[in-house]
Amino acid sequence: MDKIKLGFCLTGSFCTFEKVIAEVKKLSEKYDILPIMSFNAYNLDTRFGKASEHIKRLEDICGKKVLATIPEVEPIGPKKYTDIMVVAPCTGNTITKLAYSVTDTPVTLAVKSHLRNQKPIVIAVSTNDALSGTSKNIGLLQNTRNYYFVPYTQDNSSAKPTSLVADFTLIDKTVELALNGKQIQPMIY
Repeated sequence: MDKIKLGFCLTGSFCTFEKVIAEVKKLSEKYDILPIMSFNAYNLDTRFGKASEHIKRLEDICGKKVLATIPEVEPIGPKKYTDIMVVAPCTGNTITKLAYSVTDTPVTLAVKSHLRNQKPIVIAVSTNDALSGTSKNIGLLQNTRNYYFVPYTQDNSSAKPTSLVADFTLIDKTVELALNGKQIQPMIY
């Protein structure tokens, strides 16, 4: 039996890459993963690692080239490359663009292209402004068909009072439920 085709998108919450890539490794045992990266995730070296190292790790895990341009991701929907798509980590910037259908990055266009087939999108939020500027956009997506959220919590309520981060270890369970049209609960803990 063929594995479920899972698009996995990384955006620029660089401090979470280690945890997220560890989850991609686990998911690769169960799913056929198509790796996708935002412009920033694909191009920027940070104190959390070099972009080239993150790309190599993803390509080694997935056995596929990372898609990181708009022309590379455009065929995802028309050619039915994915059954489900995960955006993890999903920054406030990406959440806002998705909430307003702005498709000017590889990740946002990949999601749009995938959604044309009315398939699920799983969002694993990681942003310092989730409880301020991005909160209304999280709410919009939580009330939009085909979007499912990995459970999340405050990141560090005393040092970063508006920050939220998903529990990346729950990506797999969220994907399983989303494939059946269900939101994992509790969503906020």
